[in-house]
Amino acid sequence: MVLIQNASTFLAEKFKNTFLFFSILFISCGNNSKVVSQQKNSDTSKPNQQLVQTKDSLTIGANQTELYLPLLQHKKVAIVGNQTSVIFKKGAVTSDSLTEHTLLHTHLVDSLVSNGINVVKVFAPEHGFRGTADAGELVKNGKDIKTGIPIISLYGKNKKPSSEALQDVDIMVFDIQDVGVRFYTYISTLHYVMQSCAENNIPLLILDRPNPNGHYIDGPTLEIAHQSFVGMHPIPLVHGMTIGEYAKMVNGEGWLGNDLKCEITVIPIKNYTHNTFYSPPIRPSPNLPNDTSINLYPSLGFFEGTSINAGRGTEMQFQIFGSPDLPKETYDFTYIPQPNFGAKHPKHQGKSCNGKDLRATQRMNHVDLSWLIEAYVNSTKKSNFFNSDSFTIHAGTKKLQLQIEQGYSFKEIRKTWLQDLENFKKIRANYLLYP
Repeated sequence: MVLIQNASTFLAEKFKNTFLFFSILFISCGNNSKVVSQQKNSDTSKPNQQLVQTKDSLTIGANQTELYLPLLQHKKVAIVGNQTSVIFKKGAVTSDSLTEHTLLHTHLVDSLVSNGINVVKVFAPEHGFRGTADAGELVKNGKDIKTGIPIISLYGKNKKPSSEALQDVDIMVFDIQDVGVRFYTYISTLHYVMQSCAENNIPLLILDRPNPNGHYIDGPTLEIAHQSFVGMHPIPLVHGMTIGEYAKMVNGEGWLGNDLKCEITVIPIKNYTHNTFYSPPIRPSPNLPNDTSINLYPSLGFFEGTSINAGRGTEMQFQIFGSPDLPKETYDFTYIPQPNFGAKHPKHQGKSCNGKDLRATQRMNHVDLSWLIEAYVNSTKKSNFFNSDSFTIHAGTKKLQLQIEQGYSFKEIRKTWLQDLENFKKIRANYLLYP
């Protein structure tokens, strides 16, 4: 595994006098951010822009073009990416308020093509290349409308790049915003990409991005007997690693099988720690619209394997939950799921759901089962509450459903996780790139 950290040293040694430095673009975040308003442009058709600055700005891997463009020149390149695979433009926000934090950006594919890089194909994960498919919806092969580059689905019949698809590829680039949760399938896509690259002797370049749930490790650890695309490795539900770090672990722990090792190069994030607050400027998938949904996703994601709707079919995804089977006298928040962007057929479509609104929840640093347990206890249809197969693959174990059905408290359940969490933390420490 190669880790590229120092731009000037790397370029001086490897590409002396052959490469023009590109300007590095900064993304800032955290409590020390300053917002400096720019003067409005005389062209009133253009949005007011604001400049975001910090003393030591966080810089994602994709923005460090000076480090990776030389590695791609004169090669046939494939991209594993989606709508989050972008390079952010310096200091530009498309509204007067940072609460929308819609930073102006250029898609990685467009940037590489404009820099003369030969991008021969794109591999698209769950939700597709532009991020518009439902969770679990098959993603079809096609062509990118803007560039005409072929798009090959990695979420459908074939979740792994085939040897045939890689015949004309010299190097693979992986650049996707993850959220650090085991049942978020982008790390499963990473596994299969690494496996295929290893089998076909193709190096993998990872442009690292922050993990917005990187500040903690928690939840039940997956048992290999319940391995699936929703969880492939024996890790806790929330693993506290970036994609770059996770790829190192997949290699180091031998999870690719058959003694395979993938040749990986990581372009690391500048000025990042696992405790850095990071707000993804682009929603990572259709049903994670904001920071609150991303933070609550590990806890509310368990509802995917139950009769409870977790906000799909609203614009409050993974910030609310409800069901017609929860009593009004206990749950006074009501809503009606309807088809929308990312949820063509939401659970309990068109029905009034009684539940809870969690949008005011403070940022969490643990998995919270209290809402799940409470919903089970109060459900008027307990026999239909769990979809056992789906719940088990989300939990990574059969134990959790049994514990809830047997009346265990959240505190009692969490105690059964602790030894596995401590064991994982020791393994994880071997692969960290950031403090």
